[in-house]
Amino acid sequence: MSGHSKWHNIQARKSVTDAKKGKSYSKHGKLIEVAARSGGDMAINPTLRSAVERAKADGVPNANVERAIKKGTGELKDDTVIVDALYEARGPANTVMLVDVLTDNKNRSLQSVKLILMKNGGEIGAAGTVAWMFDRVGLLEIDASGKSVDDIELAAIDAGASDVSVHENIVEAKTDPSDLHAVKVALEKAGYTISKSEITYLPKNTVMIEDAEKARSVLKLIELLEDDDDVTNVYSNFEIADSIAEEV
Repeated sequence: MSGHSKWHNIQARKSVTDAKKGKSYSKHGKLIEVAARSGGDMAINPTLRSAVERAKADGVPNANVERAIKKGTGELKDDTVIVDALYEARGPANTVMLVDVLTDNKNRSLQSVKLILMKNGGEIGAAGTVAWMFDRVGLLEIDASGKSVDDIELAAIDAGASDVSVHENIVEAKTDPSDLHAVKVALEKAGYTISKSEITYLPKNTVMIEDAEKARSVLKLIELLEDDDDVTNVYSNFEIADSIAEEV
């Protein structure tokens, strides 16, 4: 699978960052609220469905989820208006990044992201300079433990996946964002366990980093960006060489 298969060898390291800082209830609430503006029915709003599933996977209570949906649909009035922004950036070692933000103050968020980038070897980019290097897709990870990988791949394709790849005991299936839920349901009905289901940005091509210090600088920048209260996700295009993986 173009892009993500190369990106996969840093997922474990990124997940450590995610686990360390967590996805706060506030961040999940913002994601759900903004997604719900396109409709509160998860059956026809795949972005909302994905946001809710991720929130529940991180332990967000149902009451918080329901409140965020009501705020997004306007059923529950709130003077604070949350808006989304996607900033395009360049980082160390010729990397590029998309910085996903949900905020009640775009100027504050932009200045904060700019400052983090500037202090850590990066810079903000003009609109359109980076986004074209990524595809917005639905992504599923299917647990292949004790299962036939070939059977899972065929089932995913039959269910509507556009591409599949295998990484040890995980089969990754890429879909159109609007097809994500249907493919997930079909695979679950076939008896497979879905360990991850999300709408995300995947790089079309990746940059290989073979220097440990450069790799650490890129990971540090991503961690600092993700620690910002308004940043919900950071997507990048790098691959860390196996020869330096243990040093990072």
